[in-house]
Amino acid sequence: MSGAATTAAAGRTILVTGVSGQVGFELRRALQGLGRIVTVDRAALDLADPASIRACVGSVRPDVIVNPAAYTAVDQAEREADAARAINVVAPAVLAEEAKRLGALLVHYSTDYVFDGTKADAYREDDATNPQNVYGATKLEGEQAIAASGASHLVFRTSWVYGTRGRNFLLTMLKLARERDELRIVADQIGAPTWSATIAALTASVIAQGVGSEDGLAAWARRKSGIYHLSASGSTSWAGFAEAIFAEARLEHPPRVVPIPASEYPVPARRPANSRLDVSKLAREFGLVAPDWREALSLCLASD
Repeated sequence: MSGAATTAAAGRTILVTGVSGQVGFELRRALQGLGRIVTVDRAALDLADPASIRACVGSVRPDVIVNPAAYTAVDQAEREADAARAINVVAPAVLAEEAKRLGALLVHYSTDYVFDGTKADAYREDDATNPQNVYGATKLEGEQAIAASGASHLVFRTSWVYGTRGRNFLLTMLKLARERDELRIVADQIGAPTWSATIAALTASVIAQGVGSEDGLAAWARRKSGIYHLSASGSTSWAGFAEAIFAEARLEHPPRVVPIPASEYPVPARRPANSRLDVSKLAREFGLVAPDWREALSLCLASD
């Protein structure tokens, strides 16, 4: 950054929600140097309470709000639709309203589950949405509420998020590898496993461009507002992901992976067969190239 941009960054305040989660934890580290970082977890900010949200944002008065917090229990959402909607729809709508009032930028995260998975190739941002489960439907409603607010916003759709904390496929596989000799894993659902640190790093790079923009953050944010796909490059199946985890973890006795169709692993929430996201808009608008999913997995396991 130039001297002027550095001074501008020093005067910025960035509010980050959900810092106890996978992406929020990584954002807390990745955003360093871009301004004063104010972080809140579930204990400090109840996203199910609009009044709590308004009070928090009103107190902090941020220039940027980054909201990785979400109701992500996909199967549980089928039984708790109201709870999912409170966090995934109402909360981002209130954050967007507050961002609009302050002239702040809202950075929010969505999901590949807004699509039905029937497309033959990777989904673009302007492809028709058709969520197949409550989680996907609420995340789509959240996107729509943000757009309707008129706030400057960046909505990043990502996929198959994993990391070394929280609950995710990586940690589940490593746990099961210590307990079983054989694992039956779905092989007919395709996507890009995306490390939470990758999401945070790319987000920080985007925000840095806004903070360093010659015409100012507000003008830059208005110009760049919209939906972007942000996931790792390449793709694999859940079975392929499991095999890669065991290979990269260099397990002495890895379990045998038996590929199965999704029909043999029934779950309450239907998943899309194709979760691949086209990330070319991210490269075109911000000059950022998402790493290959396998390379990111190697870095993740090496950093643990």
